Amino acid sequence: MIDHRPDMSPVVEMTRRRVVGPTRTSHPVYVDLLPPCNQGCPAGEDIQAWLSLAQAGKWRQAWETLIRDNPLPAVHGRVCYHPCESACNRAELDSSVSIHSIERFLGDKATAEGWLPPRDAAPSGKKVLVVGAGPSGLSAAYHLARLGHTVEIRDAGPLPGGMLHFGIPAYRLPRDVLMKEIARIEAMGVRLTLNHKVEDVLTEKAAGGFDAVFVAIGAQAARHVDIPARDAAHVVSAVSLLHDVGAGRAPKLGRRVVIYGAGNTAMDAARTARRLGAEEALIVFFSDRAHMEAHAFEAEEALSEGVKIKWLSSIRDIGADKLQVELMALDAQGVPQPTGKFETLQADSVVLALGQHAESDFLKGIPGVELTSDGTVLVGTDMMTGAAGLFAGGDMIPGTRTVTAAVGHGKKAARHIDGWLRGQPYAAAPKHPVIGFEDLHLPIYSDAKPSLQPELPANKRQDFAEVVGGLSETAALHEAKRCLSCGNCYECDGCFAACPETAILKLGPGRGYAVDLALCTGCAACFEQCPCHAIDMIPERIPA
Repeated sequence: MIDHRPDMSPVVEMTRRRVVGPTRTSHPVYVDLLPPCNQGCPAGEDIQAWLSLAQAGKWRQAWETLIRDNPLPAVHGRVCYHPCESACNRAELDSSVSIHSIERFLGDKATAEGWLPPRDAAPSGKKVLVVGAGPSGLSAAYHLARLGHTVEIRDAGPLPGGMLHFGIPAYRLPRDVLMKEIARIEAMGVRLTLNHKVEDVLTEKAAGGFDAVFVAIGAQAARHVDIPARDAAHVVSAVSLLHDVGAGRAPKLGRRVVIYGAGNTAMDAARTARRLGAEEALIVFFSDRAHMEAHAFEAEEALSEGVKIKWLSSIRDIGADKLQVELMALDAQGVPQPTGKFETLQADSVVLALGQHAESDFLKGIPGVELTSDGTVLVGTDMMTGAAGLFAGGDMIPGTRTVTAAVGHGKKAARHIDGWLRGQPYAAAPKHPVIGFEDLHLPIYSDAKPSLQPELPANKRQDFAEVVGGLSETAALHEAKRCLSCGNCYECDGCFAACPETAILKLGPGRGYAVDLALCTGCAACFEQCPCHAIDMIPERIPA
């Protein structure tokens, strides 16, 4: 059993003004509010909608609802940092719904069952070129295909996926999982051309008869730092390390490896070094743990596998088998400052994990295209650059650099490209107000411990086998049922049972309820019992 919140039962306030009387002053209306999970998803998934279908065991319908927004659920269920769960109201009761694990279950089930996405539109006769086969390019191509357009993806690499393939280790994302979801996109008619580096966008657009172009090459070039290094020093970037491992060309790093940086890529590089045989993988970071860029669970997983972290240290010189670091100290503003104190560390290799930038120089010179100092491309709210018909997204535009954000960019760009091609600019529907935990009415709720995903023990993580397992169907069903359906009616009949005047009318499964205002007294009994706040009380209109 969980610890119950002390404030769950409503307090009876005898002096509170009631709304029942000779004249009704307000009446109930059914409302749709925005769940915080939906609001928190960078891919714009209607999470609550597909969770509702999953609760009923309608797995295929749940999957089809999910992929209206995200074509890679098996991938995202493994690599997304699930901000939806950070926003989940259930965390105020016991723990967030494990949304990512149910998403992974749906993605894996779709692959096992051979499900294919439905088509949403007839062929448009329009052609779109997508440059880059990473998450943003794949997403854009998928959505454009569903909208009826002919799409070709061209990528410089030998395999599709971009950083999904060459930046995320296989122990987090098995390559067969990725390739099967990409194959589903190809099965929709999307043409994939590999080993083809686009260097002149406008020429390729004209030669191929494309009506629009979406550029999503990502940020795969390592950011360099000016650190003196001896000729014999073995220094590699984390990007190149992960790329080479992903391509089957694992380098020799030696017994002692130092990784400079403390982002998620640094954690992956350190864990990869351990799997490549390093006896010691030491992360060096110039600030403290509170200021690291990596997510806390990424750091915990790295530490559990034997990775060590040296905080408040900055590399000053790299030699053949050792390096010099200067100890740092935080000032009053929390900014690291040099102390003049130095230490020597033994290292056979140094891996620089200091971020990436986009190699977007091939867009220079195109009229209207504006690049920033870090290589990112400026786009409008419609994802289009200053050049008509040339759109961009993913890591090569300013903003958050995550797989889910990139997929969201691809979907958004596809909708705007579709609108531009049809001469009907796309406009997103306005969002409902977000519902917080304080708006829910939960005097009674079910204890429901979260379903836990199995994990490979740390002492067994010696190769690139997947570390985290998936849920069984029973566990996925249980986890989906933990959703509180915040802000939207799930037809529990509570309002129907609570109304003393039989003013609530049942309209049938899937159709909700209506209020008979000829019977309603405005007592608010329906409103006060609705657990998910799908009912509001609104003032009566006063006759003129």
